[in-house]
Amino acid sequence: MFNQQSHPNPLRKTRSAKAGIHFPVSRIHRGLRQQRGYYIQQEQHVGTGAPVYLAAVLEYLMAEILELAGNAAHADKKSCIASYHLQLTIRNDQYLKKLVNDFTIAHSGGHPIFHSNLFPVLKRPKMTH
Repeated sequence: MFNQQSHPNPLRKTRSAKAGIHFPVSRIHRGLRQQRGYYIQQEQHVGTGAPVYLAAVLEYLMAEILELAGNAAHADKKSCIASYHLQLTIRNDQYLKKLVNDFTIAHSGGHPIFHSNLFPVLKRPKMTH
């Protein structure tokens, strides 16, 4: 007889695997149920589709942010994404900036804003015929 813990049922699939996403659907469902009264009203039920949808949205947002931050790190000739790259990514994207406007990213420094008067005035040579 096989021990059930050492040989799990090969037919069992997690809800994340069924949905084809990497974020933990069961953990999000548990968090929604435990925070009842904060996210949803006390007497309301958390459906089975809500945590799947929320996990998919969170996974999409993370993939989008990490892709853009990876591009920023690559442009900066770095192999690791730093918090500064996340800050640049979020502040330069119109929709992400609107979504996380009130958030603060720790150890990311300030967003570089240069006044136009600080740039040197370049004189262009006149074109002659």
